[in-house]
Amino acid sequence: MSPDIEAEADDGPFTRVAIVGFGLIGGSIALAARTRWARTRVIAIDRPEVVESALRSGAADEGGGDLSLCAGADLVLLAAPVQTNIRLLCDLPNHLAGPTIVTDVGSTKRQIVESARCLPEHLQFIGGHPLAGASAGGLNAARSDLFADHPWILTVARDPAMERLSRFIQGLGARVHVMTPEEHDVAVAYLSHLPQIVASALMHLVGEHTRERGLALAGRGLRDTTRLASSPADIWRDIVLTNRDNIGPAIDELIQVLAQLKSGTDAIASTFESAARWKRVLDPDREPV
Repeated sequence: MSPDIEAEADDGPFTRVAIVGFGLIGGSIALAARTRWARTRVIAIDRPEVVESALRSGAADEGGGDLSLCAGADLVLLAAPVQTNIRLLCDLPNHLAGPTIVTDVGSTKRQIVESARCLPEHLQFIGGHPLAGASAGGLNAARSDLFADHPWILTVARDPAMERLSRFIQGLGARVHVMTPEEHDVAVAYLSHLPQIVASALMHLVGEHTRERGLALAGRGLRDTTRLASSPADIWRDIVLTNRDNIGPAIDELIQVLAQLKSGTDAIASTFESAARWKRVLDPDREPV
């Protein structure tokens, strides 16, 4: 390992990282950063019981419930639900006097990027969204390899802040992709938001219809299809509210496909063939079922 790489492994692109919201994503960022850069100091900002758990587990060096703990950080990560992040964003200037890069990990980008216009010039905001997760949320589900080889979308911004944040994200193991907020919100409506809504709706319908006795008969197909159904409602309520103009048409298109499947066998054949073709593109190394 070269001296430069060794130095980065110890110090990292940022010396003091404040993470507001220490759940699955925020906690996993902390664990990955501490694994990659031994000298990077991590501050957890969340409810007392969450901060206590973060300190006890070694995921954070210090923490508390007040946004004033962001003072002195050279990177602030907003990892709360989307609308909470938007509210917190415009309060940050009260606590950050020096140059700071601010980013978020929310699943929608247009509203928070627009809200970032309230920030003074010394605070550089870059919208972010790691496309990684788990079937359960919370700090207990966090892990240091959560982002390994997963895409992490950043919104268009000025250098050198973009370059510095990209190095941090790549150090966590993720692959950086740059998009406009508008491009992002359209894409994730289909790639992320629709699959979550479908999984939750399907599990709701099947559970209400078959109850405990029927679910005892379920096989791998239902389990695989509804893996996302344990996701917390509060996070997804904010996502739907801030991307409803893209999610709504996606749901309408799905309803049309389901109506066609309901109406005849020709639609079944063409839809299943198309689905199998795109599944091979999505998972080229997966063995056929």
